[in-house]
Amino acid sequence: MKEIVMPKLTMAMIKGKVEKWLKDKGEEVKEGEPVAEVESEKITSTISSPASGRLHILVEEGQEVAVGAPLGMVLEGDEAPPEISKPKIEVEAPAVKEIAPVIKEEPKPLVKASPAAKTLAKMYGLDLSQVKGTGPEGRISREDVEKIIEELALPRVSKVVQLKEIRKKIADRLSRSYNEALHTTVTMEADMSRIVELREKLLPEVQRSVGARLTYTAFLVKAVALALKEHPMLNSMLAGDEIRIFDDINVGVATAVEDGLLVPVLRNADRKTLAEIALEVERLAEKARKGELSGKELAGGTFTISNLGMYGVDIFIPIINPPECAILGIGKISKKPVVVNDRFEIRSTISLSLSFDHRIIDGAIAAKFLQTLKDKLENPVEIAQEG
Repeated sequence: MKEIVMPKLTMAMIKGKVEKWLKDKGEEVKEGEPVAEVESEKITSTISSPASGRLHILVEEGQEVAVGAPLGMVLEGDEAPPEISKPKIEVEAPAVKEIAPVIKEEPKPLVKASPAAKTLAKMYGLDLSQVKGTGPEGRISREDVEKIIEELALPRVSKVVQLKEIRKKIADRLSRSYNEALHTTVTMEADMSRIVELREKLLPEVQRSVGARLTYTAFLVKAVALALKEHPMLNSMLAGDEIRIFDDINVGVATAVEDGLLVPVLRNADRKTLAEIALEVERLAEKARKGELSGKELAGGTFTISNLGMYGVDIFIPIINPPECAILGIGKISKKPVVVNDRFEIRSTISLSLSFDHRIIDGAIAAKFLQTLKDKLENPVEIAQEG
């Protein structure tokens, strides 16, 4: 008998949901064969059978359980599933107590309204019991609701969009992050002029060697990875009363998808060449858009970058991706006059916003990290080096 348990898909995961069983109860399965799909946060992953035998299901579809909890079992031969003992319920004699008089609540009057009136009222969040109907026997029409909307000067609603499951999970995850971590943000401006020149120079070479487009995100991932190497406290997480500093530098890149946001991870980014990072960024972004990212590609991040520069954003305050220590928000590259050697020059600049958990690091450490990152972007010799 082998147990099928809820896997830990990310470091922050504490529970997961059985999205779908791919095999029926009692069906024969082979070792390594996919048997279920589970979901947690923004990740959906497939679980394979740990052995060959008959599938016995313990947790039904849609149910949530803790990480490590058994979801089912694979039974061998004539093996019977273990009996799940139910706790005995002891029935005690009822205690004597005074019976309070029962007060009957008056039933709410039935609101008569047309289907169109009900739909419109729901869109605007109106209580139809407060609307006076002008139709036969006080029936509320669409016109009655429209009149109330006009009187209250409510903004027009074009449509109502239900909050999708992924958006609920993103909202829950970021709310927990904002409430648990002591968010603090420091900002700094960096001169990207040399990076702009270097990118123009390397663009055809990288395209030819790996078949990927060299984006500014690739430069930023490499620069961040090198800066984290010099400031390892930012490559950490808080676990209880311990700070865990990671050897591996795995940079997550926040990627917008149709239903929300995913953060695919570039593992060991400090050891990769610029061309390798460019290829990996492009590959992961494409898989994210198609919804083909695996749990492994979304797990194990130690630091996240969020680049909104392509949307014309100058500066913003990013929210930490738990359980990481920090996140870097990147704005657009803008040309502006900068004083260089006591004279004005037009330079390409970028805003860097570092949100960090003040429980783990202090402002001085965060500022030093940003200064190192700024230096690497303004003097990109190391970024362009092999590995």
